[in-house]
Amino acid sequence: MNLSTQIIWLFVLALPIACVAWTVTHEEVFREPREYCKEKSKRCKTLLQRKFFYLFTCEYCFSHYVTIVFLVLTGYKLLLVDWRGYIIAGFALVWMANGYMSLFAWLRQGIVKEKTEIVKLQKEAEEKLL
Repeated sequence: MNLSTQIIWLFVLALPIACVAWTVTHEEVFREPREYCKEKSKRCKTLLQRKFFYLFTCEYCFSHYVTIVFLVLTGYKLLLVDWRGYIIAGFALVWMANGYMSLFAWLRQGIVKEKTEIVKLQKEAEEKLL
């Protein structure tokens, strides 16, 4: 695989990694398991148990494990064709996926802010009419 193809793979493969990591760590569909893991990450007796449960509450941490799964599924390597290519690809994919998640969070925050402002303006307009 040539370098330009590897770079395209990097940008494309980071998208589903970001999607899975964000969904598990933020979206309503996984709220109950996430809250359980959050509580266990605070209450478990051993460090290993606390860290294990914490992985499911942090998108950055969880994205490392999602990346490993995608590397196994795709065999994607970056720059080098041996085992070192997996390591480079892993860290590059985590970085890209977290960039996508940060961008998504920023856009989402802007959308929520706009919706809130619209509701406020609508209420003000209704009050003026009354």
